[in-house]
Amino acid sequence: MTVVSLTLPGELLERFDEFVKSRGYYSRSEAFRDAIRNLISEWEFSRMEFNYVAATVMITSDYKNEEVDSKIGEIRHEFDDIVVENIHRHVGQRYCLEVLLAEGDYNRVLELIGRIRGIRGIHQIRTMFLPI
Repeated sequence: MTVVSLTLPGELLERFDEFVKSRGYYSRSEAFRDAIRNLISEWEFSRMEFNYVAATVMITSDYKNEEVDSKIGEIRHEFDDIVVENIHRHVGQRYCLEVLLAEGDYNRVLELIGRIRGIRGIHQIRTMFLPI
């Protein structure tokens, strides 16, 4: 196997180590390989050709980062043609959870997701597609 060097902030590494331990991985490398396989699977799915889809987009960010919330709002309005519903919830004292439901042209939905991924300050984004 090839050795790859990776730089992470200390807090993220601590959280990752906790994750590795709680999920029963034998090593960080095993967990990273699993995560990379999942990302590649998501990417491969995104390359499949669909014309029309329904999708959920779940976004987590820091509760105190109002700039993220504002940018998500701007993008949501820009994509009014496909965003059919959104939910904004505060989770605990630290996080905001934004859930967008989109329906429409697959490439337009991918464009929405790409714009959201480009926002600084997002902790995580998860998507799920349903070809229609």
